[in-house]
Amino acid sequence: MPDQFTSRRFALPLAAAIAAALPLFAVPAMATNKQSAPTVAEAEKFINEAEQRLDKLGVNSNRAAWVYETHITGDTEAMSAQAAEQTLTAASEIAVQARRYNKLKLPADSARKLKLLQLNLVLSQPADREAYTRLSTKLAGEYGKAKYCSKPGDASSCRDLGQLEDLMANSRDPAQLKDAWIGWHKQAISYKDSYAQYVALSNKGAREMGYADTGALWRSQYDMPSEEFAAETERLWQQVKPLYDSLHLYVRLKLRQTYGPDVVPKDGPIPAHLFGNMWSQTWDNLYPILKPQGQNTSLDVGEVLKERKIDAVQMTRFAEGFYTSLGMEKLPESFYANSMLVKPRDREVVCHASAWDIDSLTDVRIKMCINQTTEDFTTIHHELGHIYYGLAYRKQPSLFRNGANDGFHEAIGDTIALSMTPEYLKKIGLLNEVPDASQDIGVLLHKALEKVAFLPFGYLVDQWRWQVYSGKVAPKDYDKVWWELREKYQGIKRPAPMEEGGFDAGAKYHVPADTPYARYFVADILQFQFHRALCREAGYTGPLNRCSIFENKQAGAKYQAMLSMGQSRPWPEALKKVAGEEKMDASAILDYFAPLKVWLDAQNKELSRQ
Repeated sequence: MPDQFTSRRFALPLAAAIAAALPLFAVPAMATNKQSAPTVAEAEKFINEAEQRLDKLGVNSNRAAWVYETHITGDTEAMSAQAAEQTLTAASEIAVQARRYNKLKLPADSARKLKLLQLNLVLSQPADREAYTRLSTKLAGEYGKAKYCSKPGDASSCRDLGQLEDLMANSRDPAQLKDAWIGWHKQAISYKDSYAQYVALSNKGAREMGYADTGALWRSQYDMPSEEFAAETERLWQQVKPLYDSLHLYVRLKLRQTYGPDVVPKDGPIPAHLFGNMWSQTWDNLYPILKPQGQNTSLDVGEVLKERKIDAVQMTRFAEGFYTSLGMEKLPESFYANSMLVKPRDREVVCHASAWDIDSLTDVRIKMCINQTTEDFTTIHHELGHIYYGLAYRKQPSLFRNGANDGFHEAIGDTIALSMTPEYLKKIGLLNEVPDASQDIGVLLHKALEKVAFLPFGYLVDQWRWQVYSGKVAPKDYDKVWWELREKYQGIKRPAPMEEGGFDAGAKYHVPADTPYARYFVADILQFQFHRALCREAGYTGPLNRCSIFENKQAGAKYQAMLSMGQSRPWPEALKKVAGEEKMDASAILDYFAPLKVWLDAQNKELSRQ
């Protein structure tokens, strides 16, 4: 996600301290001379100059961060941290001086900009600023370089996260899965102390701006009081919990059939290493053992991509074609020249997929290690959602070049991915024929294993982090509270006793990267709400899961109208622009999966009797 005024990155770590949802500013020495009362004209001039200055600084920081994450060395780490610190130090004047104009009655746009300028962390001491940027860069680097070596001292036994994820996705050997799971989670222990130091510094900055802690500051980004946002996410979770519970029970019963009662308990939480994913956040890799009888339809296009030798660039061109079919512009050719679409063989990089807007104009890029899989094909559609959002709002003033809220940015591409129906895949030649609607339960189950399974994980990561930032959870209790939340919301337990000094939350990229995670939960809700609204705009009246807006210019125009707003208005207004509603509503998820819920409940009743 982009920082509101400096970084123009969409989905990146906080490496160099400027890619999180919030910037961090230093406090300069306060002027001692008395100033005359500020005027509206002075405020407008101040805001305009601030935007121009921060734009220039942001481009420099973005370029340094891009080089670092695509070429991890000690030198590029230092360069990235230095560029970030320079940006933060220079922006300090803006952060503090903005307060001078708070009592003025400004035009609506200017008042909103002034408010955004003050939603920042502030560290007054140079040593704190230096430590903050150093720690954030170090945490991102340590995660990117981490490997698990099953035989210490034997380099051939070392596997990076991508290799471990492949094993988790494909192996059905519980002992092998457990070893890979434990091996990766152990890696986070090495940077636990750095994370604890980072939290302390971050909180110090939040308090200097008048917030109780960084978690409260994060929640304040949603155009509502932080307590109200916490209550809103709980309301949405309660809407979808019955559907999740039905899915969880079905998965338990099928896993118990597969692995036996000694591995999968009849009641209570399920061991975390059995879900086909390192963090049990999505379960779609389990589909082969969960697939309904008589349901032979698969929307897995991985084999087709391999057989036809469709490479990373061609996969990206397919995704671009979806957006242009809606009437959106073609990507600039520089996108393909500047992006990192495959993993280099000669250096360390951060492979976690992310979209970048270097200059807030047309220098847009993707950083991703693309493989010929359905998952990566879908991810490209997601990442281009960030890119097209940025292109759509690039004509907005600088401070409004951002998502309506951070969940919007994550939902844009995922909304498009919901239109990757059998009809769409056939149109682009990746599916030979469109299956009959009688096969939809299998397709819906596969989608639920991705989307519904994710909801509690998307909710709990920041539930944990808000407690960490508030001081309710000390470093010694990181793992204890992490697993309490995972058992409560996901119904999942650690597959082995907790490690001494463990930091299992840190094994998830977004924690050491300090990327707020509630955005993904919000995005999971919004994408179905957007999808339902756009299908209505397209005149579609059938089952929601069969709707694709591919090639529908009318739906595309409605979507583009919302995208072009950026952050210029509070997010409920942006939501109303596309959905006709001002409140997030998870009922669209229930509508989408309604046939599956009926099927799951019937299956669970039958399987429970066996």
